[in-house]
Amino acid sequence: MNAKLDEIIDTFELLDDWDDRYRYLIELGRTLAPMPDEAHTDANKVRGCASQVWLESSVDRSGPEPVLHLVGDSDAHIVRGLVALALAIFSDQPAGRILETDPQPIFDRLGLASHLTPQRSNGVRSMVERIKADARAALQAA
Repeated sequence: MNAKLDEIIDTFELLDDWDDRYRYLIELGRTLAPMPDEAHTDANKVRGCASQVWLESSVDRSGPEPVLHLVGDSDAHIVRGLVALALAIFSDQPAGRILETDPQPIFDRLGLASHLTPQRSNGVRSMVERIKADARAALQAA
């Protein structure tokens, strides 16, 4: 895991109350780098999310394996925090590692599985599937 993800997990585990955890997710969303307006395109829109979610990946091919850099955004505060969590897990990782990473143990550790609505859980799954599809495409183009 990386330092940003470790920090998120540590903070989450310090917060006992789910209202505080939701507030923290909202704060995480506010820390996302702004996504340029021109990146809010239909091609970057994640299908399967009740809220609007956009993910854009760029590929660094300077090393032995393509590395994906991800930016994302959502029109919903809590979902934007979930985007920030997904980026902490997957962004700036080699494509192969992205494909090998199962984020479910992290979501379970944070208690998200039992505290997200089914729609939000489906949206998170759709984000992960989209990120993994981008990683597969980066590897195929290598």
